[in-house]
Amino acid sequence: MGSSVDGLSSGLNTTSMITQMMQVEAAPQTKLKTKVETAQNVITSYQTVNAKLKATKSAADSLGSLGSWRALKTTSSSSSVTATAAGGLAGMTGSVKFDVSSVARSQTTVLKVADTTAEGTFPTSIMVQPGSWSTDGNGVEQFTAVGDPVEVTIPEPRKADSLTSAMNSATDANGVSLGIRAYTVTTSGSEGVVQFAGMKSGSANGFQIAGLENSGTGGTGPESTSAKDAVLTMNPGTAAEYKVTSATNTFSALMPGVTISVSKQETGVTIDAASDSKAISDKVQALVDAANAALSEIKTQTAYDPDTRTGSPLTGDFTVRQMNQAVLSLISGGLSYDKSVTANNTPTTETVNFGSLNQLGISLSRDGQLSFDSTAFAKAYADDPGKIQEAGMAFGSQVRALSDKQSITVTNVITGRKNEIDSLNEQIDNWDVRLSLRKEALQRQYAALETSLGTLKNQSSWLSGQLAGL
Repeated sequence: MGSSVDGLSSGLNTTSMITQMMQVEAAPQTKLKTKVETAQNVITSYQTVNAKLKATKSAADSLGSLGSWRALKTTSSSSSVTATAAGGLAGMTGSVKFDVSSVARSQTTVLKVADTTAEGTFPTSIMVQPGSWSTDGNGVEQFTAVGDPVEVTIPEPRKADSLTSAMNSATDANGVSLGIRAYTVTTSGSEGVVQFAGMKSGSANGFQIAGLENSGTGGTGPESTSAKDAVLTMNPGTAAEYKVTSATNTFSALMPGVTISVSKQETGVTIDAASDSKAISDKVQALVDAANAALSEIKTQTAYDPDTRTGSPLTGDFTVRQMNQAVLSLISGGLSYDKSVTANNTPTTETVNFGSLNQLGISLSRDGQLSFDSTAFAKAYADDPGKIQEAGMAFGSQVRALSDKQSITVTNVITGRKNEIDSLNEQIDNWDVRLSLRKEALQRQYAALETSLGTLKNQSSWLSGQLAGL
């Protein structure tokens, strides 16, 4: 009901009166809306803290991983040979020496043509035979056919472009591309070459073309540069000499966790892989930074300004403040951890009291923040890498467990708050119905009042008229 009854008989602004009365009636709903807004702000603050906790957990998980402690750095004695350390669990330190006896290449076959635009230059079809290349004891290259040859039909007008187009679209009996790309290169005037290039390097990716033996300039045929594998001669000149081949110029299984790439023939190449203490130190620094970010966020979300007497969304929140204390206690209390050992062929567990985290370069400042001394860590790791690795992994695992526990707690609190908001919103919706009915009742009540006043006014006017007539 939305009819206006303003002042029809009473002269009162009944719409304004109803509005003011409804504001009083809606006070409980307004309080509910305020509670929802406050709860939403609290959830946002919890989510911000939780994001920092999860970042801390991730950094701690990385530090506690064995793969992080097997980070490698590599050096090469040759500018034409690069070594890239992948590290990880498979990574191992070590050194290898080798000769680059050959580099990998794909096959290239070239046919010189007197006139690339002449029609009818080539036969109606050619045969492409896939196969592999090898070298005999005298250094002579040999081609060995592998599989069935493929016939390639050359369409009219059978000029150079017809040949290259047919080759590029040709497939074997299974519909698989031949892996050969053909193109024409103009060298002078109408003279040029038709070039066939294998798409993959390695001796196993060779081919021969039959049918073009007399199609070149002066009745010549195609000339080929064979496909080759890259070959490394390991430990050259020693009793431990052996060869390693690759269809590409990359060797990924030569050293654990190291990938080696070659670009030219060379002798006496040495690759060294050593533990990368800087990469490990960066992991510790990342954990310290993540923990500091979490501590700072907790401080911000629980801050209270005595001058303005205003707090933050989580001011006084015991759950969050306890998280702050738990992190600081973990750092200040020193490190102890359990490790598995075997005594008298019996597996058991012993507790290691590592002591102050200063031994890892980690300390606690007066303002409640962590600091990390990378120089102190590097020295400790160089003096006893096994001890520092064991302690560092244990510390990372403990921080990860704490952060995970705290994140789960915050997530549960967020879930509870969301359920609370859902309940409040349901109450707010119920109040919408209740207030709507109340407003309609007030409008009917005041409309009836105005009607009654109007009736009385009419009666008064009639009586006045009758009395005046007397």
